[in-house]
Amino acid sequence: MTRFLNPASYMATGQFPDFWKSVVENFFLLFPQIFVVYPALYFILPKFVFKQKYFLAIIWFAIFYFVAMTIHAIFLIYIPWSRFGWIPNAQLFLTTSSFPEIVSMAYRGSIFGSLTALSLSSSFKMFKHYYLKSLRNQQLQKENSEAQLRLLMAQVQPHFMFNTLNNIYSQAQEESPKSAKMILELSYIIRYILDEGNKSWVYLENELQLLVDYLNLEKIRYDDRLDLHYSFPNDTKEMTIAPLLLLPLVENCFKHGASKMIDNPWINIKSELHDHSFSIKLMNGKKSKVLSSQRRKGTGIDNVRRRLELIYPERHTLEIEESADAFVVNLTVELETKEAIETKLEMESRQAYETI
Repeated sequence: MTRFLNPASYMATGQFPDFWKSVVENFFLLFPQIFVVYPALYFILPKFVFKQKYFLAIIWFAIFYFVAMTIHAIFLIYIPWSRFGWIPNAQLFLTTSSFPEIVSMAYRGSIFGSLTALSLSSSFKMFKHYYLKSLRNQQLQKENSEAQLRLLMAQVQPHFMFNTLNNIYSQAQEESPKSAKMILELSYIIRYILDEGNKSWVYLENELQLLVDYLNLEKIRYDDRLDLHYSFPNDTKEMTIAPLLLLPLVENCFKHGASKMIDNPWINIKSELHDHSFSIKLMNGKKSKVLSSQRRKGTGIDNVRRRLELIYPERHTLEIEESADAFVVNLTVELETKEAIETKLEMESRQAYETI
């Protein structure tokens, strides 16, 4: 359309080119470009460039660019130019006699066309990607701010609260040692939530210790009625994770499992860490029959799912299965070390500074 309405053609000839002739000409010029544009948009950019695998991206760019350039050259070589004399390139090929000269001219003519199509399409794709990424970061920042505000509202006089817990703990040691242990474990959990809950990341080791504190608290409450087994990795390799991401999953094991079962409640939790991949599997028993009026849709899992989508996009899997007598939750997350996070933040800050 842009070539059809080109004012240069109108100024030279006094009229616009024939519409259908322009369509034919643009087909010869643009069709070969799909062999580099579409692989770049839907394979190279998402698989390599956006994941910072630049060396492989360059190799694949070169391969598809050569393929597109070759297909374009073949088009130019074997087009019956004598029938399309109105195309500007026709005279060049009609006046060139030797085949090697035609091949050379075809490849030179296809270089800039493929490069232009690749540059324009990649630019739009990258602009869209980073624009959506910016919106996602803004949304995450907004939700984090709202979570911090709710947390601050909940932190009314924490010093007074811990002093009160200490007083209750001291009194309970004499009158009810079991209650004293529960108060002590609860104080560990509350302190962790207040101190670490508003951070963007915490060490995986600390997050797992929070789960242990919570499980110890529940073991005291259930005594010997609960069949509880759990295992966590000993060496977490200084991996980091979003705070309070795992606690709702463990809490649900009790809320929708053990607390609903009168006889033989059981919970099994197993987590592993392989390189950067952290996986945790949670299984708990449930009542065989649950009335529809007793079912309540909790927000814990939904919040975890939403946070995973925002913080670990395309770097996690969350599967939830329910059978007649058990709930099973499988979570896998690709984690990062503290150094990797700091390096990424430094690069993003530098790029933001360079774009100003």
